[in-house]
Amino acid sequence: MNTAERKNLMSEVGNFVRFIISELKPKGKILTPFNVITGAIILAGGVLIVIRFVKGLGATTNLSQDFPWGIWIGFDVMGGVAIAAGGYVIPFMVYILGLEKYHPIVRPAVLTGFLGYCFYGGALLLDLGRPWHVINPLIGNSFGLSSVLFLIAWHFFLYTICEFVEFSPAITEWLGWKRIRQIVGGLTVGAVIFGITLSTLHQSALGALFLMAPTKVHPLWYTNLPVLFFVSSIFGGLSMVIVESSISHKVFQVDPEHHASFDDIVVGLGKAAAGTLFLYFTLKIISIAHGNHWHLLNTSMGHWYLVELIGFVVIPCLLFTYGVRTRNVKLIQTVAFFTVVGVLLNRLNVSIIAFKWDAANRYVPSWMEIVITLAVICAEMWAFRWVVNRMPVLTEHKGWEEEDNVVQMKKEVA
Repeated sequence: MNTAERKNLMSEVGNFVRFIISELKPKGKILTPFNVITGAIILAGGVLIVIRFVKGLGATTNLSQDFPWGIWIGFDVMGGVAIAAGGYVIPFMVYILGLEKYHPIVRPAVLTGFLGYCFYGGALLLDLGRPWHVINPLIGNSFGLSSVLFLIAWHFFLYTICEFVEFSPAITEWLGWKRIRQIVGGLTVGAVIFGITLSTLHQSALGALFLMAPTKVHPLWYTNLPVLFFVSSIFGGLSMVIVESSISHKVFQVDPEHHASFDDIVVGLGKAAAGTLFLYFTLKIISIAHGNHWHLLNTSMGHWYLVELIGFVVIPCLLFTYGVRTRNVKLIQTVAFFTVVGVLLNRLNVSIIAFKWDAANRYVPSWMEIVITLAVICAEMWAFRWVVNRMPVLTEHKGWEEEDNVVQMKKEVA
């Protein structure tokens, strides 16, 4: 490399560094109610996380030998992975089923899923007594080939990479890397197919994990967990996409043509959510009948089970159906929020509330565990906002679109 080439390279590196620094600066007002509240939560959570890693789990949690996991697993990991399922459901609808109507929400859905896996995977470290051992399944130290957690760990790791590849075209467009954009764009469909396969396996594997505790999980919830976890992740992911896209269309700048088709997209997602909710309800009833657990419904835990089943499955299914038939977008958006709550409640029921339900001393999360969980959620929202305000997620990158059209025309002529 001669002197001129070296100077040119240094100039390009300098321009790139200055661009990144400029993009790190906040855009818009800083002292807003949202920033103040979420910023305070993130700051408090950061301090508590430091205390957790310095003084151990006992200093910040109510975990014990009888209850080795709590809200960080039940809510952050189990629930977070379920509602992040839109990252594989929407690409499947668009790239595999060819439903191009939903193409405008592919990138927001993938971004939500990718950030969810990153942040909730990070939250997993909080629950590990020796967090540095998290790399053992990946580096070959104590592989544990017969372990369900080994399967989940590898699927989790590989699927996060798949989602990064799926979202990478937006990153290359933001950075102006046209040649790399062509390469990663060609990898998208392959990453989608591989990611769908991984999602099918690890969503159900999270349910299979609790099949190893038949005497600890309440019989009403200990029924066909792998299939139920997978099906519930579908309508959980669809509902989360409805919630996220509804908020994004009010908060961020969206292309006018995408905004015009937004109502049709919401109605279509509501229709799909209603169908999977009905399937989920049917599987639940079959599971109760197969285990002959009808008598358990007339117990205290059975009443709580009916709250989950009727309040967050049957009623949302009926309201989704009514909203789709009447094209009531606001109703569908509201029901989607409660459906997300229902999926999170189901994961908490299986992993915490209905787990060792008859124990004398029950686990109740400490206030510090709750604050840290809220901090993780707020940090994810900040990351989502930072990306959307800078990268072509809700808007089309016009320069790239025109270039892609030229390339397509050349192919058609040839």
